[in-house]
Amino acid sequence: MGQQTCMGAMLKCSFGVAPGTLMVLPANAVLTAVPDANIMDNKPMVNILPFGMCQSMANPMVAAATAAALGVLTPMPCIPATVAPWVPGSPTVLIGNMPALNNSSKLMCMWGGVIAINAPGQTTVSIP
Repeated sequence: MGQQTCMGAMLKCSFGVAPGTLMVLPANAVLTAVPDANIMDNKPMVNILPFGMCQSMANPMVAAATAAALGVLTPMPCIPATVAPWVPGSPTVLIGNMPALNNSSKLMCMWGGVIAINAPGQTTVSIP
């Protein structure tokens, strides 16, 4: 069984250089001491905060900086570009009429990064 993910969960992007934090607005139900996340908590700069510097060549800012540096990979500030919901979530547990977010879910960034949950923010509530 997975663990319910809530506000304060630690996230990691495959192209980011630093961990990020999941922010969940208080509109979601609370099963733990803080608001719990569902698969629609995927909004850049609202729910998904930057991961330091981005190293993805699919990111136009990184590609331009790398070209200007004559091909030497030049990371640029991360600006998450997440447009799809988290997958797969937990379809049997609903929070705000959407599947709950468990710690095995992944979120895809437009620039090719895969955002994973390193620490769910709590350890007391398990969900399938």
